[in-house]
Amino acid sequence: MCSYSEDGMETNVLIAEPVPFTYEQHWGLQTQPFENVPDPRFYVPSVKHEEARQRILYGIQARKGAVMLTGEIGSGKTLLSRALILNLARAKYDVALLANPSLPEKQFLGEILYQFGLPVGGSKAMQLRRLNEHLLSNASQGLDTVLVIDEAQTILEDRIFDEVRLLMNYQMNNRFLLTLVLLGQPELRERIAGIPQLMQRIAVRYHLERFDVVETQTYIQGRLAAAGCARRLFTVEAVEAIYRHTGGVCRLINALCDLCLLSGAHGNVDHIDRPLVLRVAASH
Repeated sequence: MCSYSEDGMETNVLIAEPVPFTYEQHWGLQTQPFENVPDPRFYVPSVKHEEARQRILYGIQARKGAVMLTGEIGSGKTLLSRALILNLARAKYDVALLANPSLPEKQFLGEILYQFGLPVGGSKAMQLRRLNEHLLSNASQGLDTVLVIDEAQTILEDRIFDEVRLLMNYQMNNRFLLTLVLLGQPELRERIAGIPQLMQRIAVRYHLERFDVVETQTYIQGRLAAAGCARRLFTVEAVEAIYRHTGGVCRLINALCDLCLLSGAHGNVDHIDRPLVLRVAASH
């Protein structure tokens, strides 16, 4: 920034950048507990999420070929999948994650190969042969191969779903060589239902429902505990207000709780009560 002295000479004035305000110290937290990123440290094993996790894990461990998990936007599907993947032993599983499957048909197979660490170039026939050889190599080494497709409802064309279905044709006499895990929003179920050849291949499926008020309390406390806080920062009435405002959707709970902690720290309060939640929610 430039300014001028009394004699009209230009001088440079350095203005320090403001230090960003953080609330962790006020609440005794090691980190912010309600970030909307799929950090497995903050996976809270609610009844619904654990049921979903166990079903997916069963489908993988029993080599069922294909499993599907659906849920509303912000219901915690991605975080659940990351927590599950993190706990699959690398000595037993070769896992590829396709996080953005909204790709043209010509690029879709190449992205799968890339996520498995395989060369991408060549004709489609060559790419399929390369993938088959990788699956057979893994099987010979005692490795199970898993392909996780997140946000699968964004797959551009139904014929790409048919390409996915054909991947399950890679089999030995007594086992699938590849386990496919499809994650997506409720419309994924509708799209799959319109492709009977794929629908019939999905051996395990689960739909993740929203939290009720008790699960909302458990979720909030679990996230706080993961951030290093054992005491209850949110009153029962505050949690009820959060539940009513968010409808039990994880992502919305995170956003509102984060702002409540920020507002509470600014106000130098020692807990989050219902009036504070209502005030924050009204301005959010």
